[in-house]
Parts: sequence; structure tokens; C-alpha cells
Amino acid sequence: MFVDLAEIEARAGDGGDGHISFRREKYVPKGGPDGGDGGKGGDVLVVADENMSTLLDFRYKRVFKARKGGDGSKANKTGRDGESVLIRLPLGTIVRDRGTGQILADLKAGMPPVVICRGGSGGKGNTRFKSATNQTPRFATPGEKGEQRALELELKLIADVGLVGMPNAGKSTLLSRISDARPKIADYPFTTLVPNLGIVRLGDFSSFVVADIPGIIEGAHLGKGLGLDFLRHIHRTKVLVFLIECTADDPGVDYDMLRAELSLYDTSILDKPALVAVNKVDLLNEQGRKGLQDLPPDWFKISAVTGENVDSLLQAMSKAVLGK
Repeated sequence: MFVDLAEIEARAGDGGDGHISFRREKYVPKGGPDGGDGGKGGDVLVVADENMSTLLDFRYKRVFKARKGGDGSKANKTGRDGESVLIRLPLGTIVRDRGTGQILADLKAGMPPVVICRGGSGGKGNTRFKSATNQTPRFATPGEKGEQRALELELKLIADVGLVGMPNAGKSTLLSRISDARPKIADYPFTTLVPNLGIVRLGDFSSFVVADIPGIIEGAHLGKGLGLDFLRHIHRTKVLVFLIECTADDPGVDYDMLRAELSLYDTSILDKPALVAVNKVDLLNEQGRKGLQDLPPDWFKISAVTGENVDSLLQAMSKAVLGK
């Protein structure tokens, strides 16, 4: 099951308390203070894990709590630091403070772990308070409280190319033809209920990742259809490929609608390089194919089923993503 939103609680450990004690040695009946400091509380950290692809696990485990620091003890022994908690998340996950909306981490490959909640400092033992005027301090300080946050996790898939189109435009069929991905394919709208990723390999050393985004309908930016659930995944892509059915009443109107929905969701999306492909030309008779001449010349006329002109589209994708 693909899950791309989750809410969790993160609680760092409290610092350990400082200790109050005095040396009791033979021949030293009134030894000085020897209370040790408390240990630091454990942190809560997040890190990207390339082996994860969904936030499903966080539907079941919602609270992550680090350990408290150990209390100080006699003989100036400092308490043990509390054990930290490392939360592993899929690449592309954004971690936000649910209260303020502040982005705390945007996880990418190779990033070191990010501290989300810091553990409290340990309290000071009474040794720390010895002075010329107070040789036998009888007090220590408690450990500080660890930070706590309510977190929102949002997964945005990381892909080079995003296939954007209306339901049943043939995005899944195209992805299955150009990559090793095997998404569900059927002849009815909203077959694709979750984003699918496929790796396109060009020769021995060149490859890029393509994402099949579930179909977009008019009003998607308001949540209609699958709406906002999956528009977020277009953010990470470098290049957009608009896939339009050639059998539509007016392919140009469909193209304008798709662009409008993306713009209403986030205007910056349309700053990305984009290609347009008109799909299902295998369904057209000779007269229908002549009608394709009225479409813009830089639109690719393809059939994801038969593979017609798909290689030309692939070359354009490669040039847009890899520069070759």
C-alpha cells in the first residue's frame, strides 16, 4: 500500500539529574562534594533510506521516544547519555513541524542524519557548585527536558520525468513500454491509483527515472478526482511529459486544462521543461491521422501500445534530462 502522508510524535530524552554526595574516605571524615553530572538525553533524528518507498509503517507506529539520560552518581561519575532514536524515511520525504509548518528536513540521498528533537542537557552535580565560600554545597540541578514535536511527514517522489495526463490517457502503458515497471493497466479511468516509478535505460551507462502520476481532471487542484493526493509528486520532476489522447474532442483544450490545473496548484511547476505527446494514434484511420497535421509540429504523435514514434519521444526525454 502506497502512503505518502503521515503524522507522528517525536520526543527527545530528558537529561539526567545531577547528584548530591560527599566523599567518605578513611581519615577524611568530612570530604568535599563528589556528586556527578547527569547524562544528556537522547536525540530524535531522521535519515533517508533508499530501500523505503512509502510511509505506510507510520500509520501503525506514531510515537518515537528517545531515552532519558542517566542520573549522576557519587565519585563524580557522570550519568550515561540517553540512547537516540533514528527514524528511517523514504527519499524525498519532507519533515515539517505540525504546529508551525516549518520544514525541518528535506531528505535526499547521501544526507547525514538530521536532528529533529534535541535531548535535554544533564543536570549539574553538587561538585560543580563548590566555591571558596561554600565548601559543601548541598544542592544539584535536575536535567533539562528534551524537545518534543508533532511532525507531519510528506513524501514527494523523486523522478526525472513526470507523465501528466487525464485518466486513461495511456501513461501506464507508456511507462511499461519504456521501462521495467509493470503498473496496472486497464481500459477505464483511474486505473492508476498510486504513482509508479520506472527506470528507463539507454545503453549501458545512461538512465533516468520516469513517474506515472495518477490521472488529473479539471478541478484537481481543489481535490477533485485524485486531486491533491498526487499533484505533490510532480514537484520533484525535472521534466514534464503531457500525454493526451488523440481521440479527444480537442487535444489542445485537454492540454490547456492540464496546464491550468498545474498552475492553479503551483505556478512554479510550469517553469519546468515540458514535452507533449499525443497518444493512441493506432486507433486512428487514415482520415484521423491527417487531422494530426493540425496539431503543433513539436507534439509527438505516438502509440504506447504499438511503440510507434516512442523512440523519438524517448530521445527528447533523454536530451531534456541528461543533455544528450
